[in-house]
Amino acid sequence: MEMDIAANISTIRQRIVAAAARSQRTPESIKLLAVTKTVSPLSIGKAIEAGISMFGENYVQEAKEKIAAIEKSIQWHMIGHLQTNKAKYAVKLFDYIHSVDRIDLARELDKKARLTGRKINILIEVNVSGEKTKDGIPANDAINLIKNVSQSENLSVRGLMTMAPFLANPEDARPYFSALRNLRDNITREGITGIHMEELSMGMTDDFEVAIEEGATIVRIGRAIFGKRG
Repeated sequence: MEMDIAANISTIRQRIVAAAARSQRTPESIKLLAVTKTVSPLSIGKAIEAGISMFGENYVQEAKEKIAAIEKSIQWHMIGHLQTNKAKYAVKLFDYIHSVDRIDLARELDKKARLTGRKINILIEVNVSGEKTKDGIPANDAINLIKNVSQSENLSVRGLMTMAPFLANPEDARPYFSALRNLRDNITREGITGIHMEELSMGMTDDFEVAIEEGATIVRIGRAIFGKRG
């Protein structure tokens, strides 16, 4: 049975509107990022036709092939773990990198971005749950990392990203999302020059409504748009 991508996107947008209303926010303040890991260019094209303009990839090589195949003016976001030796490719491919979680990666991105003449938007990935299996800097160390990154001429910190634990009840993810929002607020109060904390990238297929209620500005949706990965 063929997946009706346009219908799925319409349903998700309706759920975003409802979640925004519950939290007294405007739907326009929430961006829908379609996660396209293992998704074909044909399916991505259908999502573009349905109005999606932001796409997230987990791997540099896979993204490189898709970006070359899809010649449209859309945003590409790196949302997976990024190895330092892939920085030279990432700065050419992506408009946003969500997964900056260490200073050596930030410095390499800054250096490679300078060579390409680009300024790259980045989010700092924070491991709010403390799970050893997850990437991301510990919340207690995030401010120091951001202070260091703020000195990078070719990187622009736009906010934070996190992944909540996989939980049977989406409501149980709420404390992790509120923790990221509180961290964002604390960083904002620091008044670090050149740092902009407008984005909170959090919430996926199973928990994005709770994330919106806790302040998400970007929700990363894959399965609810494209179906289960093969």
